[in-house]
Amino acid sequence: MSHASQELVPLNIAVLTVSDTRTEDTDTSGRFLVDALTGAGHRLAEKAILKDDKYQIRALVSRWIASPEVQVVIITGGTGFTGRDTTPEAVGPLLDTQIDGFGELFRHITYQELGTSTVQSRALGGLANRTAVFCLPGSTGACRTGWNGILAEQLDARHKPCNFVQHLV
Repeated sequence: MSHASQELVPLNIAVLTVSDTRTEDTDTSGRFLVDALTGAGHRLAEKAILKDDKYQIRALVSRWIASPEVQVVIITGGTGFTGRDTTPEAVGPLLDTQIDGFGELFRHITYQELGTSTVQSRALGGLANRTAVFCLPGSTGACRTGWNGILAEQLDARHKPCNFVQHLV
């Protein structure tokens, strides 16, 4: 049974940049994601930049997950190993189901670019309240890899044999 559609189903996607230093002017990763998702025919539901604070991240992502107006949340930043990187800890408890393959595939793809340094990526994905949530590293290159290598297809109802859209609408 195919879970693909014959036409694009535009999704409402929220983008969060987690950074202690970036502003709207310097947020190239968030800007890339906005341009990529709107270029693919989706709608930007909301965009925000937050400092790397587990509770602020959790509060905003919880609001987006609870909103019927948001179907996908993409977070960039806060996935490293420093003491300030708390995105996985903030988001993990909110997920009803983890999409293990997202982080695995992201690391597989980035291995071609970064070699063994990719083991330090804590990229993750999951579903919560019929909302897909994806956490990517903060670099623009990582966002490009995550979007082009995984999300562009998995958020497109026309992608066969399956995609995430059926779980979100």
